[in-house]
Amino acid sequence: MPAWARNGTRVAALILSVLGGAAAAQTSDLVSTTAFRVCSDPAAYPVSMQDGSGYENKIAELLAAELGRPVEYTWYPMSTGFIRNTLASAECDVVIGYAQGDELVLNTNHYLTSAYVLVVPAGGSLADVAELSDPKLREARLGIVAGSPPVTHLARLGLLTRIHSYDLFADRRYNSPPDRMIADLEAGEIDAAIMWGPIAGPMVKDAHPDLKVTPLLREPGMPHLFYRITMGVRQGEDTWKRELNSLIRRNQDRIDAILREAGVPLLNDMGTELKPEG
Repeated sequence: MPAWARNGTRVAALILSVLGGAAAAQTSDLVSTTAFRVCSDPAAYPVSMQDGSGYENKIAELLAAELGRPVEYTWYPMSTGFIRNTLASAECDVVIGYAQGDELVLNTNHYLTSAYVLVVPAGGSLADVAELSDPKLREARLGIVAGSPPVTHLARLGLLTRIHSYDLFADRRYNSPPDRMIADLEAGEIDAAIMWGPIAGPMVKDAHPDLKVTPLLREPGMPHLFYRITMGVRQGEDTWKRELNSLIRRNQDRIDAILREAGVPLLNDMGTELKPEG
């Protein structure tokens, strides 16, 4: 390569390095150093609540205390536009619960693995059902969130003719599909509900002792019904991500304790069985 070309390449690389460093510094400057700024839904019981009673609120308080900062919230319903109007707008710096692999955010390491569950009356004929292929479900009226992963399994099993669908996205201050599903189950409008475990488990533990929650751990094929939950930060904020990863690693047992106390079904990383305590 001619000397002028080599020099030009070095200059271009230097310029890119400087610009990249400036961009990284600018991105880092978006993260508050005086508060733990959380993007959260104000009415996503039992996950997050504006009164601070959700288990994600308690995780936020734990991590904020470790950082020596107060928690500050930006409230927005977990529906279309949530990331755009909170994290991406630099109104806040972290989403406490976000599914691993979503491209809208940069994911931390996961701190929770859980699964979809079957919720049925504890003393009913479906109480021992642990798989969607169980013949007892063929005549059952099933509640399911439209567009959620279990729908694919129900379609494969020919169980879509008796389902009752509930909204996937909703502003739960005005329309709460999980609450309506549980109410319909207790009223006998449906015979079983297929729900996301970190929502169903705490709801049942908190106020519905007549119901039973069974994690769906044996469903073959895709999509799988267990998911790893991370914290979400803005793309490019690798330093902030590493800081949160360190916090998660050092406080995993305390995070697990918060989740268990709430009633969240915790699984091992592969989603094959319940996570042992301790």
